[in-house]
Amino acid sequence: MLKKPLLLIAIFFCLGSVTYAQQKPQYTQYIFNNYLLNPAVAGIENYTDVKLGYRSQWTGLEGAPTTAYFSINAPIGTAFTQGDASSFPSGGDSPYSRLYTQEYRAAEPHHGIGFMLVTDKAGPIDQTNIAATYAYHLGISEKLNLAVGVSAGFNHLHLNTSMITLENQNDPVLNNINGNQWKPDASVGIWAYSSTYYFGVSAQQILPQNQYITTGSGSNLSKTVPHYFATAGYKFYLSDDVSFLPSALIKFIQPAPTSFDINAKLSFRDRFWFGGSYRKDDSFGILAGFNLNSFINVSYSYDATTSALRTVSNGSHEIVLGIMLNNVYKLTSPQHGW
Repeated sequence: MLKKPLLLIAIFFCLGSVTYAQQKPQYTQYIFNNYLLNPAVAGIENYTDVKLGYRSQWTGLEGAPTTAYFSINAPIGTAFTQGDASSFPSGGDSPYSRLYTQEYRAAEPHHGIGFMLVTDKAGPIDQTNIAATYAYHLGISEKLNLAVGVSAGFNHLHLNTSMITLENQNDPVLNNINGNQWKPDASVGIWAYSSTYYFGVSAQQILPQNQYITTGSGSNLSKTVPHYFATAGYKFYLSDDVSFLPSALIKFIQPAPTSFDINAKLSFRDRFWFGGSYRKDDSFGILAGFNLNSFINVSYSYDATTSALRTVSNGSHEIVLGIMLNNVYKLTSPQHGW
């Protein structure tokens, strides 16, 4: 028999006779890097946005998921990268003041490119996703921008059979497993944004794959399904120095039930902030972060599990390091990545 209950669960999902909807990693701090969920976000800021993130989910449970990622995206277009005068007032006004939002103008049309590397491990299963992104941004009104994007790459799934112990070590099931495969992957998205709000929709894993981990019999034991996301957020100025930013994310992943996240954040002069989150039937979270300068920002979140796993889980931790390269305006906070 399997030594660990979590391994038994993992093998059931991978080798069971029912179709399994392969899940993408989930994030609590997606609101600070929506590029992870929507390729249209690439190039939204007028600097090169670099993010390094790590998430340890359900700590205390051996074999629980851990996720690490690296992402980078940047705008292309001389009028934009050299300083978008229509989007940033030329008079030197503070970008976090109310005057900035009043004088905001839609960004000049420009391109965005990006790249991400995501690794996710749960028990004996680990997967790696590598993807490149292209997006196009244009102003559809005086203050509203629209971006469309596409991402393409590969997903690698690996089953470490050495971590699996069966009652019968000669069981032919493990001997016939093809547990090391590369598959193409793609996603698309649309993103609308202004100085005070955003909303977007995206679809990940849109290329249907019949198999990830299979036996030698050729039967389809594991299939992928598209992941659909809809998200929106709004920035309220409580004063010139304090802003309140609620946001929500809805996730549609068949055959799983529809899920949603709700987040809220209080930001003080765009220097430091704190907030909270709720994920339906899963967790409550607290978040905090600070912007050291115009180059580095750091954020942390902790999720308290509310699902049935709460009896064996110590919660989930997530930390994100942000780096703003070529930040010609010396901004201390992203203007659109809230």
